[in-house]
Amino acid sequence: MLAHLDFPSQHRTRIHSTNSLERLNKEVKRRADVVGIFPNEGSIIRLIGAVLLEANDEWQTQNRYMQTEPMAELMAASTKLETVRLSTAAA
Repeated sequence: MLAHLDFPSQHRTRIHSTNSLERLNKEVKRRADVVGIFPNEGSIIRLIGAVLLEANDEWQTQNRYMQTEPMAELMAASTKLETVRLSTAAA
């Protein structure tokens, strides 16, 4: 429940909420409602895939949803912690 506190402080405001996920689900539903009836399962999978790819492109280019620098620092810190754990376990 409090796992988001392990992330850098500038990321916490984005991941403690499900607003972006809810927005994405609304967009998928809106696009599916426009089509109405799908001829087969493959067609709805293509539509949902296109919506997800579009959202992914937006997040990567426009919003800079999560900066990579703080995440790299977090990954480096966790790697150091694992190294310490492994070396103390081996001793």
